[in-house]
Amino acid sequence: MLADDHHLVRAGIRALVEKIPCVTVTGEAADGRQVLELVRTSEPDVLLLDLSMPGLNGIETLIRLQKDFPHVRVIVLSMHQTSEYVWQAMNSGAVGYLLKRGGVADLEPAIRSVARGKAYSSKEISQRLRKELPVRSSHLSKTPLERLTARQREILQLLAEGETTKGIALTLNLSNKTVEYHRAKLMECLNIFDIPGLVRFAMRTGVIAEEG
Repeated sequence: MLADDHHLVRAGIRALVEKIPCVTVTGEAADGRQVLELVRTSEPDVLLLDLSMPGLNGIETLIRLQKDFPHVRVIVLSMHQTSEYVWQAMNSGAVGYLLKRGGVADLEPAIRSVARGKAYSSKEISQRLRKELPVRSSHLSKTPLERLTARQREILQLLAEGETTKGIALTLNLSNKTVEYHRAKLMECLNIFDIPGLVRFAMRTGVIAEEG
């Protein structure tokens, strides 16, 4: 199954995947919520997942998949190569990580390895993980983003994408009052009390894609 918010990107990936013997594309999704709906019905073995998707980003989607569909093996296919993105993805349940700008040759071995239950990362990512593992192991405290609840992270993304309290309430099927409560607790936890500050934090931590 493929998940990316850009139709042309999905079409390109699909064309490549369909050339791989014995591999079938069961569905395509443009955002995280659609991923969760389609996984339930199409039951893929492997999911190629972008991190920067609207409404519910790739990391939050990974966390929910890990909880509700742990049998689905996820390969992140992203333009993001910074360590924070990679570690967030791996800690959230991804078993593979490929860069969009990487070689096409990685795609088939990644899908086959992950389908067999093995982890797979592009060479550049693997080298970085090995180099930083000792440092990461010695700093096990949670980041500010990890200290937020799932609901707070969800509301953070929607706020950063420009949604109003009413819009968020409709999207999440909550009351305005409940959304305002979660927003207040979110700001208190991050010690950020304005929307521009939340947007900057969301971009810096990969909750939404950086502009430009």
